[in-house]
Amino acid sequence: MARIGFIGLGNMGAPMARNLLRAGHAVRVFDLFPDRIGRLVAVGAEAADSPAQTVLGAEFAITMLPSGREVRAVYSGPGGLIETAAPGTLLIDCSTIDVATARELAHLAGASGLGMIDAPVSGGVGGAEAATLTFMVGGADELVERARPILSAMGKAVVRAGEAGAGQAAKICNNLILGISMIAVCEAFALAERLGLDHQALFDIAAQSSGQCWSLTSYCPVPGPVPSSPANRDYAPGFTAQMMLKDLDLAIAAAQASGARLELGVHAAELYRRFVACGGASTDFSGVMRLIRGA
Repeated sequence: MARIGFIGLGNMGAPMARNLLRAGHAVRVFDLFPDRIGRLVAVGAEAADSPAQTVLGAEFAITMLPSGREVRAVYSGPGGLIETAAPGTLLIDCSTIDVATARELAHLAGASGLGMIDAPVSGGVGGAEAATLTFMVGGADELVERARPILSAMGKAVVRAGEAGAGQAAKICNNLILGISMIAVCEAFALAERLGLDHQALFDIAAQSSGQCWSLTSYCPVPGPVPSSPANRDYAPGFTAQMMLKDLDLAIAAAQASGARLELGVHAAELYRRFVACGGASTDFSGVMRLIRGA
């Protein structure tokens, strides 16, 4: 049993922390919203009054926060984890942030005698609840191996992508593929509707043909063919359009910094930006089907 501090109990963080409790770990939790802390305390967690208190006596500290701004504040701000965690504590950031910040914080942590890895996830809220997340991890091999049993309590796969920042690089590249491919699937179904082609017929054909992809067969953006997809629940997330836009913007920023070209990525981001501006921010990202239909 490990002693774990967990900061950030939103749609992803809360079920991840619950899975650590189910695995028998001692978990102390913090969030800016007291009701979120209360729900975890009700299932066995210990409450903390601040991020600094969360890591007192902890062997591991895990964060799941909205953006790089919050991650930077929690780790390197006054009273942050790098300043307050005991030497030997392993810091694990599961947020999705920019690569440069992940590398900078890992360097600062190392200079203070702490190990730090970036471990963003794929799998959405459903994966967090079912403990089937995929962790894309950046950091020294010995740190990743130390974290592996903890991450495995929350997911089905732990893949080391490379040194510090590599987990974030893998995450934004993966979600660049996802965001673009979802738009392609939506456009195909929108065209099929105009041509009088049944949803199920297109799905049955494309799922066994060259158009097969995860956005089609696991997360189909129209009701019916994949009963578990958000399209069957009025596009309740899942993974929100706002979060997809955030990840695409991270990919675009990384491309600009590295000299890569993202023509489709830029166009995909603009479509999600329009969808978010039209009220789709908290809708599942597959709900971009509504924009593509013209609804």
